[in-house]
Amino acid sequence: MNAESNALDFLPIFLTFLVAAGFVVTTMFVTHILGPKRHTKIKDDTFECGIEVQGNARNPFSIKYFLVAILFVLFDVEVIFMYPWAVNFKQLGALGMVEMFTFMAIFVLGFIYIIKKGALDWD
Repeated sequence: MNAESNALDFLPIFLTFLVAAGFVVTTMFVTHILGPKRHTKIKDDTFECGIEVQGNARNPFSIKYFLVAILFVLFDVEVIFMYPWAVNFKQLGALGMVEMFTFMAIFVLGFIYIIKKGALDWD
Protein backbone atom coordinates (compact mmCIF):
# COMPACT_ATOMS: atom_id res chain seq x y z
CA MET A 1 0.00 0.00 0.00
CA ASN A 2 1.33 3.43 -0.93
CA ALA A 3 1.96 5.47 2.23
CA GLU A 4 2.61 8.69 0.36
CA SER A 5 -0.23 11.04 -0.43
CA ASN A 6 -0.47 13.87 -2.86
CA ALA A 7 -2.80 16.78 -3.39
CA LEU A 8 -5.01 14.74 -5.72
CA ASP A 9 -6.01 12.49 -2.79
CA PHE A 10 -7.67 15.48 -1.12
CA LEU A 11 -9.67 16.51 -4.20
CA PRO A 12 -12.93 14.78 -3.07
CA ILE A 13 -12.78 16.58 0.30
CA PHE A 14 -12.13 19.90 -1.41
CA LEU A 15 -14.98 19.34 -3.88
CA THR A 16 -17.36 18.41 -1.05
CA PHE A 17 -16.40 21.61 0.78
CA LEU A 18 -16.97 23.67 -2.38
CA VAL A 19 -20.38 22.10 -3.02
CA ALA A 20 -21.46 22.67 0.61
CA ALA A 21 -20.24 26.28 0.63
CA GLY A 22 -21.84 26.90 -2.77
CA PHE A 23 -25.14 25.50 -1.55
CA VAL A 24 -25.12 27.77 1.51
CA VAL A 25 -24.22 30.89 -0.47
CA THR A 26 -26.73 30.12 -3.23
CA THR A 27 -29.53 29.37 -0.78
CA MET A 28 -28.94 32.57 1.20
CA PHE A 29 -28.74 34.67 -1.97
CA VAL A 30 -31.87 33.19 -3.55
CA THR A 31 -33.96 33.48 -0.36
CA HIS A 32 -32.83 37.10 0.07
CA ILE A 33 -33.81 37.96 -3.49
CA LEU A 34 -37.04 35.94 -3.71
CA GLY A 35 -38.23 36.24 -0.11
CA PRO A 36 -41.06 38.56 0.92
CA LYS A 37 -40.15 42.04 2.08
CA ARG A 38 -43.26 43.05 4.00
CA HIS A 39 -42.40 44.71 7.29
CA THR A 40 -45.17 45.35 9.79
CA LYS A 41 -45.12 46.13 13.48
CA ILE A 42 -46.42 42.67 14.36
CA LYS A 43 -43.99 40.90 12.05
CA ASP A 44 -40.96 42.83 13.33
CA ASP A 45 -41.95 42.36 16.99
CA THR A 46 -40.00 39.87 19.10
CA PHE A 47 -41.45 36.38 19.27
CA GLU A 48 -41.03 34.33 22.44
CA CYS A 49 -42.60 30.99 21.51
CA GLY A 50 -46.10 32.39 21.66
CA ILE A 51 -45.61 34.00 25.06
CA GLU A 52 -46.04 37.74 25.41
CA VAL A 53 -42.75 39.57 25.86
CA GLN A 54 -42.11 40.62 29.45
CA GLY A 55 -39.51 43.19 30.36
CA ASN A 56 -36.24 43.99 28.67
CA ALA A 57 -34.11 41.30 27.04
CA ARG A 58 -30.98 43.13 28.21
CA ASN A 59 -31.41 42.19 31.88
CA PRO A 60 -28.16 40.65 33.10
CA PHE A 61 -27.98 36.92 33.87
CA SER A 62 -26.23 35.60 36.92
CA ILE A 63 -22.61 34.69 36.20
CA LYS A 64 -23.35 31.29 37.77
CA TYR A 65 -25.49 30.41 34.75
CA PHE A 66 -22.63 31.01 32.33
CA LEU A 67 -20.11 29.30 34.62
CA VAL A 68 -22.21 26.13 34.81
CA ALA A 69 -22.71 26.20 31.03
CA ILE A 70 -18.97 26.53 30.36
CA LEU A 71 -18.13 23.82 32.89
CA PHE A 72 -20.68 21.51 31.29
CA VAL A 73 -19.11 21.99 27.86
CA LEU A 74 -15.61 21.52 29.31
CA PHE A 75 -16.42 18.26 31.09
CA ASP A 76 -18.55 17.05 28.19
CA VAL A 77 -15.60 17.42 25.82
CA GLU A 78 -13.38 15.56 28.28
CA VAL A 79 -15.85 12.68 28.33
CA ILE A 80 -15.79 12.60 24.52
CA PHE A 81 -12.05 11.82 24.71
CA MET A 82 -12.91 8.62 26.57
CA TYR A 83 -14.82 7.14 23.64
CA PRO A 84 -11.83 6.34 21.39
CA TRP A 85 -10.09 4.79 24.38
CA ALA A 86 -13.10 2.55 25.06
CA VAL A 87 -13.28 1.51 21.40
CA ASN A 88 -9.57 0.60 21.29
CA PHE A 89 -9.39 -0.76 24.83
CA LYS A 90 -7.91 -4.17 23.94
CA GLN A 91 -5.35 -2.80 21.49
CA LEU A 92 -4.01 -0.19 23.94
CA GLY A 93 -3.17 -2.73 26.61
CA ALA A 94 -1.79 -1.89 30.06
CA LEU A 95 -0.17 1.37 28.94
CA GLY A 96 -3.52 2.59 27.62
CA MET A 97 -5.12 1.70 30.95
CA VAL A 98 -2.48 3.68 32.88
CA GLU A 99 -2.89 6.65 30.55
CA MET A 100 -6.67 6.60 30.97
CA PHE A 101 -6.38 6.37 34.76
CA THR A 102 -4.03 9.37 34.64
CA PHE A 103 -6.52 11.26 32.48
CA MET A 104 -9.36 10.33 34.83
CA ALA A 105 -7.31 11.41 37.87
CA ILE A 106 -6.75 14.83 36.32
CA PHE A 107 -10.44 14.94 35.40
CA VAL A 108 -11.50 14.13 38.99
CA LEU A 109 -8.99 16.62 40.47
CA GLY A 110 -10.47 19.33 38.26
CA PHE A 111 -13.96 18.38 39.37
CA ILE A 112 -12.93 18.45 43.06
CA TYR A 113 -11.34 21.86 42.51
CA ILE A 114 -14.60 23.16 41.01
CA ILE A 115 -16.62 21.79 43.92
CA LYS A 116 -14.20 23.30 46.49
CA LYS A 117 -14.37 26.70 44.78
CA GLY A 118 -18.19 26.55 44.95
CA ALA A 119 -18.65 26.99 41.21
CA LEU A 120 -21.73 24.79 41.23
CA ASP A 121 -23.35 26.27 44.36
CA TRP A 122 -26.52 28.23 43.67
CA ASP A 123 -27.33 30.91 46.24
